[in-house]
Amino acid sequence: MTIGIIGSGAIGTAFARTLGRAGVEATISNSRGPESLNDLVRDLGPSIKAGTREEAARADIVFVAVNWTKLPAAMAGLPDWNGRIVIDANNPVEAPLFKPADLGGRVSSAVFGDLVPGARVVKAFNHLRADVLASDPSGDGGRRVLFYSGEDAAAKGTIATLIERIGFAGIDLGSLEVGGKLAQFPGGPLPNQNLVRIS
Repeated sequence: MTIGIIGSGAIGTAFARTLGRAGVEATISNSRGPESLNDLVRDLGPSIKAGTREEAARADIVFVAVNWTKLPAAMAGLPDWNGRIVIDANNPVEAPLFKPADLGGRVSSAVFGDLVPGARVVKAFNHLRADVLASDPSGDGGRRVLFYSGEDAAAKGTIATLIERIGFAGIDLGSLEVGGKLAQFPGGPLPNQNLVRIS
């Protein structure tokens, strides 16, 4: 199962760091090209390599974390998704103003889904701050919780397995309409809730 990352900002890098810590291979990309990521991948460890946006997008699982207004350009011209899994780690808000985007009453993952036709979208990795996501998921006698949601049960199962593999405790919030709304920032009650499952 190959993993690609589109976006090397705070969340994309934090996700890559969690994968690297667990020895999971992935290709990270950005809009500036692989050479701009040389220092970063050296820091992330041997399982993470730099690639082009197109190389990252050909993976079995594609993690997307891009500034909201730049998403259309980031997703444009990529290969057909053909049922591959795309993790939507985006939030419809941007620094420095943090003014919510006008979604026309839709959940952000539905808007995102229009940019990746044919993909199986799973909302995940968007509700924790980057520094928390990048830190050790174990602590306080348990494992840090990651929420996920989506319409496809098999896709969610794959992401649940990945979440467990990198040391977190996954919690399925259901559909994108329900779970996506709960974990969406701004508006949902779950963002920035640093919860630990005791087991």
